[in-house]
Amino acid sequence: SLGVDLATAVSITLIDNRPQTVPSTLKGPLQINGQCFGGLLIRRSSSSIKGLFVLPGVINADYNGTIQIMIQTDFPPVMVPQGSRIAQIIPLSNLLHTVSPALPQDRGDGGFGSTGGLALVTLQLGQRPTLSVCMSNGSDGTRLTMLADTGADITIVD
Repeated sequence: SLGVDLATAVSITLIDNRPQTVPSTLKGPLQINGQCFGGLLIRRSSSSIKGLFVLPGVINADYNGTIQIMIQTDFPPVMVPQGSRIAQIIPLSNLLHTVSPALPQDRGDGGFGSTGGLALVTLQLGQRPTLSVCMSNGSDGTRLTMLADTGADITIVD
């Protein structure tokens, strides 16, 4: 198996469709041959078949608390017994280990946002690349300025 299975440390009943966290039986840091690794937490395929969705997450290499599994269902109520193997961690080495953080910190056992707030990168539509397009139908024609590389597979002009 590519990943390490994670089991729930306690029983939990999901009574609505809001995401919930459940502690696993694994504590960080993840160590392989004495070296700390981060990991990608994902579902086991059997979890989705049972109507339980494991929301993916990143486990930092310096995290040293109980690893939490974030779960959700669209079909409550769902009871997850203690010891259920519902998730797995795929170990990942830190490819940025030579880059020094701007503000060094000990993450400790803080999780779910303990390394900072949410950052979104946006670009004003007026700053995206545009193309001048001439559209014609017989003797009728019009010139339009359109966004280039919108990511859409099709463009509809009305």
